[in-house]
Amino acid sequence: MLKVLVVDDQELIRAGLVALIRAAPGFDVVGEAATGEEAVTMAATTDPDVILMDVRMPGIGGIAATEQILASPPPAKPKVLILTTFDIDEYVYEALRVGASGFLLKETSPQRLLTGIQTVANGDTLLAPTAIRHLIEAFTPVPERTPEPAAGVVSRPTEILTTREAEVLILVASALSNQDIAERLTVSESTVKTHLNRLMTKLGLSSRAQAVAYAYEHGLVTPGRPRR
Repeated sequence: MLKVLVVDDQELIRAGLVALIRAAPGFDVVGEAATGEEAVTMAATTDPDVILMDVRMPGIGGIAATEQILASPPPAKPKVLILTTFDIDEYVYEALRVGASGFLLKETSPQRLLTGIQTVANGDTLLAPTAIRHLIEAFTPVPERTPEPAAGVVSRPTEILTTREAEVLILVASALSNQDIAERLTVSESTVKTHLNRLMTKLGLSSRAQAVAYAYEHGLVTPGRPRR
């Protein structure tokens, strides 16, 4: 049974999400939260597999709540699926940067929502790589300087990554799938996954989406001009 925590400050939307998920086979709602503060507390007490996280809420917003939740030591680290609307897409980049596994629009279909929950629960990023790149290109300016790294994150990846790991990171951020990368580098998909897992561990990253955001932040790929 897949355990889901639903977080949204609008009671009607939250109730609809809860009803939909509870009615689906193989899913269970383990809690509801109306604020970021409640989400952080309930994530620690209900042990969800996936958190549906609204962005705009009173007090601690969805991004800050996501960052706090994912900062918890393993194994209490659920997948976070951001719920947003067209007019606040600029927040999605920050959500990916702090470790969210993807995002869905609130107007998505019920089946798409359930599929999305299952997708991130399986450890995949919900968005296709191209969609992630376009999102970052649309809302992330080229930084004038390298941003200060978050705690536990390496500021100069090329100093600790092997040449092949750096290549994989650049290709991931350039919107290539694991299969595409394997063909480009003439290796197996399992080898690509191994390199990706190793570089994420070295850089203190927790998801493919976060690796994409990290590569853009640190100039390995320039918005609008992905390296090929």
